[in-house]
Amino acid sequence: MTIGPYELKVIETGSFALDGGAMFGVVPKPLWQNTNPPDELNRITLNARNLLLKSNSQNILIDTGIGSGWDEKFNRIYGVDYSEYTQKKSFEQNGVDPEKVTDVILTHLHFDHTGGSTYNKDGKWFPTFPNATYHVQKKHFEWALNPSERDKASFIHDRFIPLMNEGILKLWEDKVFNEHIELIIVNGHTFNQQLVKITDSSNTLLYCGDLIPTSSHIPIPYVMGYDLQPIVTVNEKKELLPRAVDENWLLYFEHDAFGVASTISKTDRGFSIKEKLTVLPE
Repeated sequence: MTIGPYELKVIETGSFALDGGAMFGVVPKPLWQNTNPPDELNRITLNARNLLLKSNSQNILIDTGIGSGWDEKFNRIYGVDYSEYTQKKSFEQNGVDPEKVTDVILTHLHFDHTGGSTYNKDGKWFPTFPNATYHVQKKHFEWALNPSERDKASFIHDRFIPLMNEGILKLWEDKVFNEHIELIIVNGHTFNQQLVKITDSSNTLLYCGDLIPTSSHIPIPYVMGYDLQPIVTVNEKKELLPRAVDENWLLYFEHDAFGVASTISKTDRGFSIKEKLTVLPE
């Protein structure tokens, strides 16, 4: 798929598992388990899916996945699985050298979105993409340094502080990345998460981050229990989803284990999947 000067490539980095009840909040299990069957620990499988934008002058990566180098306890709790996908394998398959990544746009700094931003060698943490500038919203970075008791476990400092120490983390207070990339700021899941909207005169793709982590979260009431401000999430979806229908956006899902993206439609019962894709269109 091409939008503007960019060829879009799916980057799969592995899978993990989170509690299904937490992922769907107040939605009853008999409803969400139809599309997301839980394991014996009530966890559902989630992909850590990123997106690479390739042009003649740039290689822009959106989010970096859950990363590697976690201890045994972490891997067991979160069911981390690299048997099918890894970040390294995806880059090799797409013919891109990590050293040639020019930019990394981080939607937010939770470990499953920035875990692959750094790696550990001999007890020291280094940027995975050493020649890239990493981008995150300034207010979100400030929150990540001093989160609440409720969400501090989601921020693992080794996975993003080294970027600041190396001088390659740019803190944003703007919403225009360039003429084809807009940063949409949302505050329901965490403060100042930035969704990435890629557009030209023909196509628009919205990288949904954790506003809509899977296609199952398209209906307005399907809001994660992890969200700091669930009513804000509801209102953000009510604002963005009508635009997605009217302008025929393709929604790109970071965590959906069964599909990469979809268009959506509006009916009397609310918003729903119009066409679900397992690969991006040509």
